[in-house]
Amino acid sequence: MKFATRLLTFNPAPGDRHTPANTPIYQTATFRQSDATEFGEYDYSRSGNPTRAVVEKHIAALEGGTRGFCFSTGLAAITAVTRLLVPGDEILACNDLYGGSYRLFSRILPKRGIQVRYVDFSDLDAVVASISDNTKLVYLETPTNPLLQIIDIRAAAEIAHHRGALLCVDNSTMSPYLQRPLELGADIVVHSATKFLCGHSDVMAGAAVVSDEELGQELYLIQNGEGAGLAPFDSYLLLRGMKTLALRLDRQQSSARTIAELLDAHPAVERVYFPGFADEEQLRIHRSQASGDGAVISFVTGDPELSRAVVEATKLFAITVSFGSVNSTISLPNYMSHASIPASLRQLKSIPADLVRISVGAEDVGDLVDDLGQAFEFASRLNVSAKALAAD
Repeated sequence: MKFATRLLTFNPAPGDRHTPANTPIYQTATFRQSDATEFGEYDYSRSGNPTRAVVEKHIAALEGGTRGFCFSTGLAAITAVTRLLVPGDEILACNDLYGGSYRLFSRILPKRGIQVRYVDFSDLDAVVASISDNTKLVYLETPTNPLLQIIDIRAAAEIAHHRGALLCVDNSTMSPYLQRPLELGADIVVHSATKFLCGHSDVMAGAAVVSDEELGQELYLIQNGEGAGLAPFDSYLLLRGMKTLALRLDRQQSSARTIAELLDAHPAVERVYFPGFADEEQLRIHRSQASGDGAVISFVTGDPELSRAVVEATKLFAITVSFGSVNSTISLPNYMSHASIPASLRQLKSIPADLVRISVGAEDVGDLVDDLGQAFEFASRLNVSAKALAAD
């Protein structure tokens, strides 16, 4: 079956004698047991819940994995992956990451004896030179957030496996509709399912998928033992949102291409970051591992005040820290989603103060274009007036 069909074709309620057409919300903390000395399939919703089981199995199938795990947030999923390591182990991570990942890697994991080093993964020679015998996890995003750099998943997997390390790929910006890292050699794929998988900004969720059964057993022990599994109602919302993933992303990435071209031609924009506008080598890699460019765009104007004015002048683009919703959003990552990057790392990877990130939603693209046009026009007038006043 094609992917759009697979999104809608699954058993919504395995074992339910009522055979419902949609997955019920099993809103229960515990389950009655028929035997006083033996557990049934479900006993306590932290350990397993029928609603969560359906969405976990579905995500695993869509990613081409054998086991899927849903967590309360994307960071909870990433944290669970890091629990596979022991004190003295090391993570080698790409140097363009979500701000929350930086915070976890740099302020929390070192206190637990896990060291993290960062390198530009677009330079594979640097990755080879940086990986060590202590490296047990190689971690990357592609496209990265917020600069949307492209990283070669196959090459990263080969480098990691040659040194006996696992490769984990954050696939939040693409979703399994556009990219499936496990099929490219990754051992683990994680998602902030809050974003494109859910797509409606009404639930916080994370997911991790593996193809190795033994690794899956380890992750299940962590999920159950630490208790960060996704709640039944949130599981239901996530599953419902996933059904329209293909419909949403087809519309969103088509509109994103139009908007990226508009921004690229705009005199107030110095550079546009968008997978489809990557340099020749990065574009070749992206086309070999993904089937689309997604719906996230970043750009710089060369003037932080102008960028701020554009963001604040939009009417259809809500100023929020996330991306991936059916509603378009806009933000200054340096001050919002990436504000949590520790000061000690800002010299390593400085997010430009004038960087604007857009997540293109499902609104009419003409309306979005008009909104950005008026925002730039207003911001330019405001900026000129401000500079004139400063000069006086």
